[in-house]
Formats: sequence, structure tokens, C-alpha cells
Amino acid sequence: MPTIFTELYHAPCGDLILGGFDGRLCFCDWRPDRLPVLARRLGAAVSAAPCVVTQEAAKQLQEYFVGNRTDFTLPLLIEGTAFQKAVWHALLAIPYGETISYACLARRIGSANAVRAVGTACGANRLSIFLPCHRVVGQSGKLTGYAGGVAAKRFLLDLEKAYFQRNG
Repeated sequence: MPTIFTELYHAPCGDLILGGFDGRLCFCDWRPDRLPVLARRLGAAVSAAPCVVTQEAAKQLQEYFVGNRTDFTLPLLIEGTAFQKAVWHALLAIPYGETISYACLARRIGSANAVRAVGTACGANRLSIFLPCHRVVGQSGKLTGYAGGVAAKRFLLDLEKAYFQRNG
């Protein structure tokens, strides 16, 4: 049976579960309760054992958290509805250290009236940090919900802002 291999990553802003499937990262999430849903969707078993993909994800996350990485190079398995995939792919275009509003993201994918649906898709993102939904904020710039909690979202945004302050 196909298997999602997992490992726990202790990020400075909370624990993440990393999952690798078929040579790609399929899961980097604060909420382990979402892993069985993905496993069912992929028709896969789940193993609490690392694999090459999860080990590389942990390495790249470590580099990100110490300020030595601004983008990721792992192959991703982005599994969801067509609308979710459109939102998630658009997240990849948000530059490191920048934020945009949910309304702006909705316009970018050609669905200006779907602001709430964009927020829901961001909330369903199972590849946190790699698909940087933490860079999406409310229209006023206010931090809104995040699977890892608003404190983790603030931590990630501050981390990215500090990179530019150090590196000009």
C-alpha cells in the first residue's frame, strides 16, 4: 500500500508534522488531525518514520528558521480541489517578507468575489510555510486566523521581516 512517511519537526513557533509521499512533500502542518484526511484522499497508509523528503524538508525548515533560506526547493504534492489548488499555487507567488490581503489574492486568481472562499482555502492548506499562507492578511493588514495560531503567523512574518533588516 502507498505510504505517507512522517516525522515531527520542532519549529521555534510550534511543532509541525512533515509528510512525504511518492518522493514529494505532501504535509507540513500544525494540525496532525488533518493527516488522516489526506491519507484517505491519497489511498495511503501513514507511517511514523522519516523518509528522504521529510528529512530534506526538516533541513530546509531549519535553514529558513535561522535566516539562511528564503525559498524552498522541495517537490510538493498539492492535493485539493481545483479552486484550492489555484489559491495554493498563487501563494507561491507572494515574495518572501511581503504580505497581501485575502481580497488581493482573490483578484490574483480571477475570483474577486471569492474572498471568504480564498480564506477557507488558505485555512485548508496542508503545506504550511512551504505554501506561505502566513503571508496573507486581512484587508486592513490585521493578522487573521492561521492553522498554527496567530502567534505562529506573527512569528513567521517577523522572522521574514528581520531577514530584510539584517540583509538590507
